Amino acid sequence: MSDVSAKRKPTIRQIAVQAGVSRSTVSRVINGGHWVSPDARQAVEEAILATGYTANHHARSLATGRAGSLAFLLTEPQQLLFDDPTFALLLRGAAEALAQRAMTLVLLVAGTPAERESVAQFLSAGHVDGVMLISSHESDPLLDQLIDVGIPTVCCGLPLGHERDLSTISVDEIASARAMAAHLVAQGHRRIGMIAGPDDTPGGRYRLVGFREELGDLYDEALVERGDYSYESGLNAMTRMLEHDVDALFAASDRMAAGAIAAARRAGRRVPEDIAIAGFDDSGLAATHEPPITTMRQPWDQISAQMVAVLLEVIAGASPRSVILDTELVVRASA
Repeated sequence: MSDVSAKRKPTIRQIAVQAGVSRSTVSRVINGGHWVSPDARQAVEEAILATGYTANHHARSLATGRAGSLAFLLTEPQQLLFDDPTFALLLRGAAEALAQRAMTLVLLVAGTPAERESVAQFLSAGHVDGVMLISSHESDPLLDQLIDVGIPTVCCGLPLGHERDLSTISVDEIASARAMAAHLVAQGHRRIGMIAGPDDTPGGRYRLVGFREELGDLYDEALVERGDYSYESGLNAMTRMLEHDVDALFAASDRMAAGAIAAARRAGRRVPEDIAIAGFDDSGLAATHEPPITTMRQPWDQISAQMVAVLLEVIAGASPRSVILDTELVVRASA
């Protein structure tokens, strides 16, 4: 094998560097978009010729048609698709939005290295026109692969480290957390703890930021635990936090709030009489739990509909854009 043939295929990242433009600009040129200046288009085309880049199947010309399908890509372990109701709500909403457009939804799960490799190959082969990326993690290499391949992508939640590279549909995490913290303070609570999500996720990072900002002098780092949004992590985190005699708790997901309520009860604490506990999401669990959980409601139908609409814009060549949606404080018996 010659040295030339042994080299890796040029990527969109390399094209962008050589052309002096962003990767999203390169992607728009390859996908036939019209939101590119003549100078930028010429620079990209010259860089493509110089590097020998060959566009993959998904970036074929509009004259040959498109796949007519979009991928719903979950970058979490497979069981979470069934265990976490938030993913099912997003999936259902996306499927309904695509059905209205006579398009097909392809469900992909990439929670392990092997699955990520398989998914990357599948997407590179052009079986879908675009990707709705669900639950991205900052360290996930798949995000870079999607950008380098140039497949149109929209993220549910801010893709940490790539906020300007991709279109995003998210809720105002900071304002939402501030609203919940303000509610707990207004109820007279002063030793307020939080079970935050993973710091490499937008919800894990920015909900803690809002909570800290709103509490101000009442904020105590010792009253913050980390979980992974699961029931078990909420239970374990609350068990540790009870040693600090908190009188209220904000969990960054309803599932963690449910686990926290179980831990409080095991310790003989009444909810909400001894400790108020609130969550985030309102994906169904909060309303049916006993006691019903006070939470921040995410607009699931709007999120799904916007993911589909914005992704179709990107496929047509539009520049990446961010849509930020409001949440709603839903007060129930737990806090």
